[in-house]
Amino acid sequence: MANTVKLIHQDGRLYSYTPERQQAIVVPEGPFHSRIAYSAAHVVCDPLASNDPLSDAQIDWEQTMAYRRYLWSLGLSVAEAMDTAQRGMGLNWSTAKELIRRSIAEAKTVGGQVASGVGTDQLTPGPDVTIEDVVHAYREQIEFVEGEGGRVIIMASRALAACAKGPEDYADVYGTILQHVSQPVILHWLGEMFDPALQGYWGSELIDEAMTTCLQIIKENEAKVDGIKISLLDDQREIDMRRRLPGRVKMYTGDDFNYPDLIKGDEEGYSHALLGIFDAIAPAAAAAMHALDQGDLQTYDALLEKTVPLSRHIFQKPTFSYKTGVVFLAFLNGHQSHFRMVGGMEGARSAQHLSDLFVMADEAGLFIDPDLAAQRMKQTMALAGVE
Repeated sequence: MANTVKLIHQDGRLYSYTPERQQAIVVPEGPFHSRIAYSAAHVVCDPLASNDPLSDAQIDWEQTMAYRRYLWSLGLSVAEAMDTAQRGMGLNWSTAKELIRRSIAEAKTVGGQVASGVGTDQLTPGPDVTIEDVVHAYREQIEFVEGEGGRVIIMASRALAACAKGPEDYADVYGTILQHVSQPVILHWLGEMFDPALQGYWGSELIDEAMTTCLQIIKENEAKVDGIKISLLDDQREIDMRRRLPGRVKMYTGDDFNYPDLIKGDEEGYSHALLGIFDAIAPAAAAAMHALDQGDLQTYDALLEKTVPLSRHIFQKPTFSYKTGVVFLAFLNGHQSHFRMVGGMEGARSAQHLSDLFVMADEAGLFIDPDLAAQRMKQTMALAGVE
């Protein structure tokens, strides 16, 4: 068949696979209300730029912005310039500023919601970086985002992780910067599996102690905190923290392994979403949020349960290479004309990994056009020497 693709097993054996022609996921029009759902959005680089794609990649602005318009059209909000956009992995602060500026302006034209990551990545962690430097860097980025009319997500800081002596330094830094934000922000606790440089964040390598410090900071600055996203890939830790948050502070799940149950919640509460996987599974995610609005848990479960094997595959170790799978799926679905990533990250996953991703995405019903997806998968496999 024309859309049959030759793929490769993890053991190196080749096999033929034909995508199923499943009914396309239908996303109801209009907003959903019972949960807030941010998709952390990816970027792609300009494949024809003459600069070095590893040290000085240029963004393909047209296709990067088009994907944000797509996410907004589904009712999803966009979390901009986060780790999914390769922040700290090829996307520097100078380029992130332009990305944030364009995204906020674009959101205003279509009525989309966007919140942007601020951090300290204009600093290079080292022995000469001080706590005062970290505060200044955070404030510079906060002032830029708010000056553009945007909402703020305060990302974890590699520089702070490197120079902090203990929990009191985290309390001082966050207490200072939170007093200078003009509206409540989302805090971001990114686990070391996503960024090894963040090991021991909040002043301890023991999760219980780190969580206690983080919760104390939130309680002392409650009026300035809309919510917190945690990405620890540990659903019970998230539930424990969710139950200890002050009443008005939201939990935003960043758990790309256990998101269906965490968003659905239990008798004591639920999590909202701020997820990189929602970039890859956007139609299923949006349709599931609408089903949740209607109390239709059967449809909600059916939509998201099929995406979990794919998500666990995309976010497998090394977890920080998940961006490759997210961008590859957007390429397969025709949202961009190429598979070129900032920092050459298109090469961060194997042909076997991409083969399994292709099958799992098909099984989850995520291909908009199976023939196009098959054609592009054939191109990918040909580059790997599989004709």
